[in-house]
Amino acid sequence: MYPFSRALACAVTAALLLAPLHAQEAPAVQGGPAAKGAPAPAASAPDRVDLDDVRNFSRVYEVIRQAYVEPVDNKTLMRAAISGMLSGLDPHSEYLDKEGLEQLSEDTTGQYSGLGIEVLQVDGALRIVAPIDDTPAARAGIKPGDTIVKIDGKPVDADNADEMFRKLRGEPGSKVTLTVLHEKSDQPVDMHLVRERISVTSVKLRELEPGYAYIRISQFQEDTAGDLEHKFADYVARHGQPKGAVLDLRSNPGGLLTSAVAVSDDFLDAGGIVSTRGRLADANLKFEAHPGDLLHGAPMIVLVDNGTASAAEIVSGALKDDRRALIAGRRTFGKGVVQTVLPLDADHAVKLTTARYYTPNGTSIQAEGIKPDIALADLTVNPADSGPELVTSEADLRNHLANEHATSGQDIDNDGSAADAKLATQDYALAQALNILKGLALGHRSSVAQ
Repeated sequence: MYPFSRALACAVTAALLLAPLHAQEAPAVQGGPAAKGAPAPAASAPDRVDLDDVRNFSRVYEVIRQAYVEPVDNKTLMRAAISGMLSGLDPHSEYLDKEGLEQLSEDTTGQYSGLGIEVLQVDGALRIVAPIDDTPAARAGIKPGDTIVKIDGKPVDADNADEMFRKLRGEPGSKVTLTVLHEKSDQPVDMHLVRERISVTSVKLRELEPGYAYIRISQFQEDTAGDLEHKFADYVARHGQPKGAVLDLRSNPGGLLTSAVAVSDDFLDAGGIVSTRGRLADANLKFEAHPGDLLHGAPMIVLVDNGTASAAEIVSGALKDDRRALIAGRRTFGKGVVQTVLPLDADHAVKLTTARYYTPNGTSIQAEGIKPDIALADLTVNPADSGPELVTSEADLRNHLANEHATSGQDIDNDGSAADAKLATQDYALAQALNILKGLALGHRSSVAQ
């Protein structure tokens, strides 16, 4: 074990991340009552290292050195031993070398060269957590839950998963072929992609229709909260304060915990956001919201799916538990544990799971996810085939009486259904979220008027 000072451990807390893999997290310090689902501390006898286990490790090490089909140097063996020790704990703990630390910096800033996918190693396979918006992976049609079974024709297995993962990144313009097994399919397909310089803008904000805003957050980076606040201010200057908003966190793989907390705080006036609990004092943390809601209490719908993970689940859980928003979509990914990046030296670190996190109600979502308030299936909507209709209203009848209050030039057929159909065929879940939001906005205006 490598010793590290308390000061260093506290400094590490600034690197808190919550993406499912290849991103790191670190908790801050605060005590508090035990959260629901947290294991109770139990006194036990010292767990001493068994000398027989040490001897067996040494024997295996020497057997590999002497008898493996190809020569293996000591550095490679020791790195494999460390990596195996960490990977045997859970899917998120890992050993980071200089390359891994550089990748951490790239993920945090949203600047790197690759395909734009968040990947989790599961039983030697590369499972897609989520593609990032406007990247080669997203444009190729890769979806959450897909599995990469081959890269450039070479099968992915437990022995080469780390090597295969590294192949996902490379020089801009370089080509790679992924053989992907889509979720609920038994036929892999080849996808030919070209790596790009990925510069992820994590926040997009636009008007869905007059009075209703659409906020898309693709991941939680260092500048996400500030970018959200800046773009929202621009939106209000152009369109006025919205009557409601859809916050789209679908296929959001997570990111920085601090950014997730800040985004949650942007929509809350009060209440808890998230807490973490672990065995060490430095792993205990609790975040509370501060006054100031960008939407001034206007209703919200949060869209989620099975690619909504980690930091995105923190935002979803906070807004749901504090009754600030309705959650619509599908059950989320279910990553409810926190990793701390513990430096070993300038070029090496350990990413270690050190805590579980809990929603404001004290609920752990680990391996269960967040169940939506309103379930929406993953559907594609097509316009219905229908013949021409000669008479659709009283206005189509001969000699009908005119409406004495009718506005000149008014198109009575423009009732909004065409726009609704267009949105539904483009994005069924978003169309449903907008319809729910309109109903909430009507109720909100009525309560404000009273």
